[in-house]
Amino acid sequence: MENKIIVREQSLLLDVVRFEHAQRVSKLLASSTMVPDHFKNNLGNCVIALNYAHRAGIDPFMAMQKMYVIHGKPAIETQLQIALFNNGGRFTSLKYRLTGDGDKKQCVAYAIEKATKETIEGPPVSIEMAKAEGWYSKTGSKWKTIPELMLRYRAAAFFIRLYAPETTLGLHTPEELADMGEVIDVTPADPQEEIDQNANSDEIDIPANEPEDKPEGDGMTQAEKDEILAQERAEAEMQRKPGF
Repeated sequence: MENKIIVREQSLLLDVVRFEHAQRVSKLLASSTMVPDHFKNNLGNCVIALNYAHRAGIDPFMAMQKMYVIHGKPAIETQLQIALFNNGGRFTSLKYRLTGDGDKKQCVAYAIEKATKETIEGPPVSIEMAKAEGWYSKTGSKWKTIPELMLRYRAAAFFIRLYAPETTLGLHTPEELADMGEVIDVTPADPQEEIDQNANSDEIDIPANEPEDKPEGDGMTQAEKDEILAQERAEAEMQRKPGF
């Protein structure tokens, strides 16, 4: 039995010498008019593309032509995914089987695993699925004009995602990332942090205490004053009258 030691090259981002060289190459590529817009004048994106090309074992320029940024994540075209899979060595090249008509037309991607000679099939992709998932009705969709090609591309992406994600280093296609939508962080906030934030940001209106109705002067009400005044007048009147 032969023992093989597999040595994987270190990422460009983790090697100081290679990283410095990658920055110089990225500066050159970023100034080129032959790279896509998301790489022009963007050294960071260029370095990431160079690192991916290095890890995948492909030409950097070809990688950049097939890479996109969707919702802040890198993605590669299905063509490049298929090329990486076919050159992976674990399987034979991908094949496709089309069956059915109309909405029932579907495609299955398959390949033979070389070690076991077993035929491996991927999940079927149909026109009916494309309509249900909303791929068919999207603006500018190619599903209406070249449905058989789109069936093959989706079937290939499904197969590679399921059986050989290592060949693409786990990257999705642009269509897959677009279908997923932008990720929204729904992690519950820390209760104490939320309390502190609210305490620092929220203003609480405290109503001023309204003055209570207090008797004026000596603390007597007007009715009491009127009653006393009436008594005084009555007593004065009695004193002015002659006695019997």
